[in-house]
Amino acid sequence: MTEPNPQWGPGQPPAAPAQPPAFPPQPPGTPAYGFPAQPKGAPGYGYPAPVEQGYGFPPQQGALPAVPGAPAPMAAGGAPLLTIGDITVTGDQIVTPAGPLPLRGAVWNATDMSHTEEKIPTHAVVLAIVFFLFCLLGLLFLLMKEKKTVGYIQVTVTSAGRHHSTMIPAHGPGTFPAVMGQINYARSLSAM
Repeated sequence: MTEPNPQWGPGQPPAAPAQPPAFPPQPPGTPAYGFPAQPKGAPGYGYPAPVEQGYGFPPQQGALPAVPGAPAPMAAGGAPLLTIGDITVTGDQIVTPAGPLPLRGAVWNATDMSHTEEKIPTHAVVLAIVFFLFCLLGLLFLLMKEKKTVGYIQVTVTSAGRHHSTMIPAHGPGTFPAVMGQINYARSLSAM
């Protein structure tokens, strides 16, 4: 057997844990091991840096930074006049997810990237084969056509040196003329 440990047992109090070696105090502002030194006035680790004005963009007064997932701010007392995808036109500005743009002098463009496909549905082919065996009139089922519009309409707006683009799904052949009507209305608002 083993010999009993005289320093540990039911009648003995637990021993104090060993203390780590003491380090000399560091002067304030000195970074801890593994962390780079931060200049005075810089935000702490993990906090975003102050937002500076973007390169090439004119300064905007009263503009709030865009927050992903947050609703876009509206103009004071401005009800939306027009909405095209994620672009909203209010009384004097264009509100996009990237921030507001001035309405006056904005350039609007639309590009139709949709197309209409026409094909014979599979049930028409099956009916043509089945009725061909009974009579030759089954071939008339091959005249059935199915039209389907797929693709998107791209709407872009440029104002004050900034640019925003959105894609609108095309649900039918009349989608592009409807979007062009909205674009023409937005162009008339930009010309005022």
